Amino acid sequence: MTKIGHLDDADIDVSIDDGEAGERRATELATRLRMVAAQDPLLAQDLVEELIVALDRAMDGTIRDHLDGPARGMAERVLGDSDPICEPRRNN
Repeated sequence: MTKIGHLDDADIDVSIDDGEAGERRATELATRLRMVAAQDPLLAQDLVEELIVALDRAMDGTIRDHLDGPARGMAERVLGDSDPICEPRRNN
């Protein structure tokens, strides 16, 4: 780490490419979720479940193909046999 006046180079947040920018955003999201979990674990769980559903819908139902281990298990539990393209049926 190099000191430049009162700043150090660790304060400089310049992305090299879009992939790195995405990694940084994902890391920031994970950090924020951890902060929420420390204050309100149930809210954090709800947020993670909503994120899984939204990602699955955005990925045309293929989120499970990109996960393994505990993350895949959670996705299976949250999504069940849902069809991400179809809206949930309502009983009227």
